[in-house]
Order: sequence, then structure tokens, then C-alpha cells
Amino acid sequence: MKLVVPSLAELPRYADALRRGWSPDNVRLETAAREELDRIAADPAAFVASLDDPEAKGGPITLADGSKVLRLPGYRRWMWDGDFCGSISFRWQQGTAVLPSYVLGHIGYAVVPWKRRLGYATQALALLLPECRREGLAYVDLTTDPDNLASQKVITSNGGALHERFRAGAPYGDDEKLRFRIPL
Repeated sequence: MKLVVPSLAELPRYADALRRGWSPDNVRLETAAREELDRIAADPAAFVASLDDPEAKGGPITLADGSKVLRLPGYRRWMWDGDFCGSISFRWQQGTAVLPSYVLGHIGYAVVPWKRRLGYATQALALLLPECRREGLAYVDLTTDPDNLASQKVITSNGGALHERFRAGAPYGDDEKLRFRIPL
């Protein structure tokens, strides 16, 4: 498995995963998948370009409660084993590892259901961490649900440790979350 920069050549496989029920957004799930399919249909090239935005030039981000917030610098990479396996994204604020309260973590990932339990999320996170270091961060935070043991294993396998239990706030349903930290 490797990480690839999203491309028009591979976009049909990404769109197929969305149509099959997968979502790159673990919070907004089906809504986010439908929005991405609509954006792909409207302008495939613009969609692919939007996934690599290290200068935060894109428009606002829609949170789970429908509110809109400023976009942070970030990008998405696709997990690839000869076919689309999932995605991993990285976002940050210039000059600091601290994130705004509406951003629960630096990194998010989602593996398509038919490729889970193959270690792809663990590998993807390991491959992404050197890129995070290049942004000058001292650490990255990742958030998971308390019952998501698979995600917790991905994080701890990459050097993460539980940093805090917290309430995610109104945009995220005020659910309890776990924040893990990986020193870089």
C-alpha cells in the first residue's frame, strides 16, 4: 500500500467507493459522500485540485451541524494498493501545532469497508507522519471515539498516546472523544 496524490486518472475509483457507501468524512458520512459526488460531477478537475490545498485557498468547511468555518491549510492523500483503499488527510495552522477548537485533530483517515483489517490505516499514518514533520509541528493530534478500538490501535502503533478525554462540542453532537498525540 502506498499514498498517492489524488488525480483525475484515479478519480473514477474514488467516486466508485463513494457510490458504494464509503465516505472520507467519519462524522458527516453519507452527506459528505453525496456532496463529493456532486462536486465530482460538476467539475472533476476542480474537485481533484481542491484536495491539495496547503495554502487554505478553498472556501469554508461545513461542520457536522451545518455551520461553516474557515478552512485550514491541508491536503488529502489516497491509499492505493493497485486500487483505491481509502484516504488520509492532514490539516494544520501555520507556525503552531495548536488547532482551532472546531478542528478535532490534525489527521483523519477512512479505509473502504472491503479493505479494512489489512493494516492500511496504520501504514498510511506511518507514511504521512514524515510529511507532517516537514511542516515544523512538534506533534499531531488525532481524535477517535472511545469505542473505536481499531482506530486507537492505528494511532498507538504509530507512537501515539492518549492525551485527553473531552466533549467534542455542539457541532459534533457534544459526544465524548479521545484525543491522542503523536510526537514528531
